Amino acid sequence: MALRGKRVLLIITGGIAAYKSLDLIRRLREKGAAVRCVLTPSAAEFVTPLSVSALSEDRVYQDIFSLTDEAEMGHIQLSRDADLLLVAPATADILARMAAGIANDLATTALLATDKPVMVAPAMNVWMWEHDATKANCALLAARGVGFIGPVQGDMACGEYGFGRMIDVPDIVDAVVRHFSGGALAGRRILVTSGPTHEAIDPVRYIANRSSGKQGHAVAAALAGLGAETILISGPTALPDPTGVTIIRVESARDMLAACEKALPADAAICVAAVADWRIKTAATQKLKKNGGGPPVLEFAENPDILKTLSKPGNKRPRLVIGFAAETENVVENAVVKRKTKKCDWLLANDVSPATGTFGGDANTIHLITADRDEAWPTMTKQQVAERLAGQIVDFFGTDA
Repeated sequence: MALRGKRVLLIITGGIAAYKSLDLIRRLREKGAAVRCVLTPSAAEFVTPLSVSALSEDRVYQDIFSLTDEAEMGHIQLSRDADLLLVAPATADILARMAAGIANDLATTALLATDKPVMVAPAMNVWMWEHDATKANCALLAARGVGFIGPVQGDMACGEYGFGRMIDVPDIVDAVVRHFSGGALAGRRILVTSGPTHEAIDPVRYIANRSSGKQGHAVAAALAGLGAETILISGPTALPDPTGVTIIRVESARDMLAACEKALPADAAICVAAVADWRIKTAATQKLKKNGGGPPVLEFAENPDILKTLSKPGNKRPRLVIGFAAETENVVENAVVKRKTKKCDWLLANDVSPATGTFGGDANTIHLITADRDEAWPTMTKQQVAERLAGQIVDFFGTDA
């Protein structure tokens, strides 16, 4: 069994999705895991301690001030005895308290006191998930190394629809299994590009695009989480550095290509960055000013094609080269042509037209194009896209002779 000998401390918090935790306990145990549970007072309004205890075949921990619990299993020991702490469902409230380092009940105290990995499966109303406070809390927790599983898009118990629905239980179990196979990409060196590039017009102006770098950073984090030596070459972004990743910051397309070539050899290269196709042929050395004579004439030059360059045959070509194609029309048709033109192995195409909110947003809809297949992925968070791509890369190297 995939989780034989592994110990999971499952923290169940108060949301309607708490009922799914009962199935989660059962499925984790089917995989061989020992599951011990912490139930918050709010969670006990949705599931009973008796049902949780019956399924886990262990006592349920609820009260930090219980002298019996403290004598037999202190809150420090409770968190240290586990191999993984899993919060499912993870409400907006507990994510906020985790981000702030608050320890005012057994669940948050265990989370703050642990020296073990932590994963969360968020579940909340769509507007709570989209709130700037929740986004900031999640970004901070991710930067600290907390693993996120979901959420997904779907119908809410409140009658609304959108992101915030807890991911399905089998997907949570799969994520836990992947976590414990953390060495699946150990020994692999993988190069990832992320973000936009800035192409100077003069010392204060530049050409750029709307890429946030969220997808590329998520890919790098997912690969590092599977044990890969991950080198992230990033254009200018406002994102925190992913945990366990070597980051190289660049500005222009030419800088990015030079950094990529210097980082070779690598087992795989994943070009997620939205690289500017054009630059000013000769950037002004001083700020361009209005002088009454009309706008300046800007002569453009074509930027190097990083994906095509990395895909060229040669002894430094990575075994697997993957590109991303940001399209606004004819997404699949353009991607099929682009993959052949660039000579990369896989191409992930996505629609970035303004109505999709992909640039700068948290969701993405992907078509994976290879030489022999076209997979249409459902709309997912960018983290989920990264995890799915990382899983396919594991499969590729698992069969790579």
